[in-house]
Amino acid sequence: MAKKPFKKEPEHILNERIRGHQVRVVGDDIEGGVFLLKEALELAKEMELDLILINPNANPPVCRLADYGKFLYERKKKLKEQEKNTVKVVVKEVKFTPNTDTNDFNFKAKHALEFLKEGKKVKASVFFRGREMAFKERGEIMLLNLAKEVEEYGIPESMPKLEGKNMIMLIKPKPIKN
Repeated sequence: MAKKPFKKEPEHILNERIRGHQVRVVGDDIEGGVFLLKEALELAKEMELDLILINPNANPPVCRLADYGKFLYERKKKLKEQEKNTVKVVVKEVKFTPNTDTNDFNFKAKHALEFLKEGKKVKASVFFRGREMAFKERGEIMLLNLAKEVEEYGIPESMPKLEGKNMIMLIKPKPIKN
């Protein structure tokens, strides 16, 4: 038995599949308005275009008169453009313990500074194990010292807060002055 080629269902409701009595028709080359569904379908056939249901929840539902292939192409192009213009926020993490030595602290603070210079957010966290929970103040002091070390390039987005066995603080890069 031969396999039939897979045909993808259109993601919009088109032409005769549209249900309802009246529709609001919009398009590039037409005078928009509310039409009976039959009239809108006839108009689409006359202009050799498709009637595409855009907003089924409106009263009356909104349809666009356009070539469906061209419509999808322009929509895809617009989404790509929007995606290109969005800023992707990268968060880098720097981990400490309440007993982190000053050399280790300076080493990790230098890394956090580099991340901030690159425009990335830094999530600084202090992990408490077992009895170290008694030294919560040490962890908070360590995170505040980190904020002081990187204050030239970063601003604390949130103050240190304890979440389970972790104390976390977010530092965002300072806006670049033009």
